[in-house]
Amino acid sequence: MTAALNIGARALNANLAALQVIGHNIANVNTEGYSRQSVEMMSSGYQVLGGNYFGKGAEIDTVSRAHSAYLTREAQLAGSLAAADGERYTRLQQLETLFPTGEDGLGVALNDMLNAWSDIASSPTDLSARVVALAEGEQMAARLRDTAGQLDSLAHSGGEQARSTVITINRLAQDIAKANQRIIENQGSAGAPNDLLDQRDALVAELSQHIQLSTIPADDGSLSVFVAGSQPLVLGQRANSLAVTRDVADSAQIHISFLQGSVKTELADATLGGQLGGLMTFMSEDLTDMQNLLGRMALALGTTVNAQNRLGVDLAGNPGGDFFLPAANTTGLPASTNTGSAELHASVSDPTALQASDYEVRFDAGGVSVVRLSDGNATSFAGLPAEVDGLRFELDAGAGSAGDRFRVKPFADAARNMQVAIGSPTRLAAASPVQVTPGATNAGGLSIEGLHAVQASANLTDPVTLTFQADGTVTATATDTGLDLGSVTYTAGQPLMFNGWSLTLRGSPAAGDTLAIAASTTGSTQQNAGNAKAMLGLRDLATFDGVALADGYGSLLSHLGTSVQGAKFESSFSSQVASSTEDARAAVSGVNLDEEAARLLQFQQSYQAAAKFLQVAQSTFDTLLQTLS
Repeated sequence: MTAALNIGARALNANLAALQVIGHNIANVNTEGYSRQSVEMMSSGYQVLGGNYFGKGAEIDTVSRAHSAYLTREAQLAGSLAAADGERYTRLQQLETLFPTGEDGLGVALNDMLNAWSDIASSPTDLSARVVALAEGEQMAARLRDTAGQLDSLAHSGGEQARSTVITINRLAQDIAKANQRIIENQGSAGAPNDLLDQRDALVAELSQHIQLSTIPADDGSLSVFVAGSQPLVLGQRANSLAVTRDVADSAQIHISFLQGSVKTELADATLGGQLGGLMTFMSEDLTDMQNLLGRMALALGTTVNAQNRLGVDLAGNPGGDFFLPAANTTGLPASTNTGSAELHASVSDPTALQASDYEVRFDAGGVSVVRLSDGNATSFAGLPAEVDGLRFELDAGAGSAGDRFRVKPFADAARNMQVAIGSPTRLAAASPVQVTPGATNAGGLSIEGLHAVQASANLTDPVTLTFQADGTVTATATDTGLDLGSVTYTAGQPLMFNGWSLTLRGSPAAGDTLAIAASTTGSTQQNAGNAKAMLGLRDLATFDGVALADGYGSLLSHLGTSVQGAKFESSFSSQVASSTEDARAAVSGVNLDEEAARLLQFQQSYQAAAKFLQVAQSTFDTLLQTLS
């Protein structure tokens, strides 16, 4: 009879526990990260009476939680990737607003500056036209400086966000380590502290939004967390930390470092993942690319316009000077591990060949390699000087040792330092230093479209006579010495170039027609607009990867637009994957109210039946006692 009472009591306790767990599930149906719990029943064994086996009822084996380590891991990975892509896309959208189109864009300012020379070409002595050209140049320089400043602000805010994210990561690492400690202390021989495990899983899931991670469970119930592949952010009850550090050679660059005791390890941006990884990828790749593209635009524009203005003659008859303040040479930033004494710099040798990239100069046993960091392309040389992508790399002092490296950032300061150097409109060099005089006996229908200097040749102003031949060629002869300078086929509209000048003609010459080119005479430069026309011609100069100077902003926008659209697609796709993997995890771990309602009814009936059985057993026991009394 005692056995029957025990069976009833055990049944009551087991079913009451099940009802309590169901109530706990229902209460946490909207709790983020909560895993549905279930009471696992087991038989209480048996006893032998009269050679027969009689069961002793049921009891609680354990309270388990609905948890799939695989689905949880997949949800964390997908969520980390979605967070990285989302952060990069958000930042790229901010970057896109700094490069507007239309009247507020750099493209309009660039074309307005170049087109302003049209009025000077029409009326070289018109000071108002010169003032407008100067003002348009100032406007272009101001917009370049403003855009560069906004890029610097975006970089600064990115650095501050990286620091804030690292603080959050370190806090979560500490919280996970504390959760590990509580789990170890509360780990039972039969059951697990399910709610503590859920709390830790929620912390890990939150951490995975900030940085990609992997986890390894231990036998004592603790969970170790690794970042950047193999760096132990949490080991059992001990947490390490991350830190934002500045590049030793280039203080403008920041890195994420892993700190374990006194050891600091710099982490590659590609290994981070999560919001931090997306942010660092944006700053090290997308933002750097746009800074270099803007800097290349400023450096190529300034170098090209300066070179052409120096080839002209101003309103007072003086040689032209720089239109913009010339960019300073770029000093190579030595790596902290260098052992040599080399010092080097880079300067522009060909503004039409520039590539929007930083460079690294590497010294090795065989000489020097110049590596374009945007794509890893390396060019080897026996030594310096060396020319790569329109840049000339030169050694200033000392000597490099094998293994020495120098970071060169030729475009870093070009836009932010852009300023007009000319203070007076009379200093605009609109005139050509050479002039052309048709022969007195010319019988053809030639017309002169333009004459201007194209390079600073020592023979630029030497007198030259052009003679048109019956076979369609034109010969050039040094007027003073009779030296033959060569001959070319004449084509209307195509420039004839000798001694550093370029002459463009229209019409058809007659055989024997001549043109005399010589230095511009005193006073003629005021009506001479040859260099102003050359300035206008710069609009069509292939400068940016074959794109005309006037269309340089369009190529910049094209690069940015491609990056934004690509990031948008990646963000949308990874977000969908993250949502589907989280749905799969929740389908296993989440609380379903319909299921809980059915289980509530099931265990309610079981509890009532157990109570009825206990009542019957008690009544039977009472009857037995009365009979025996």
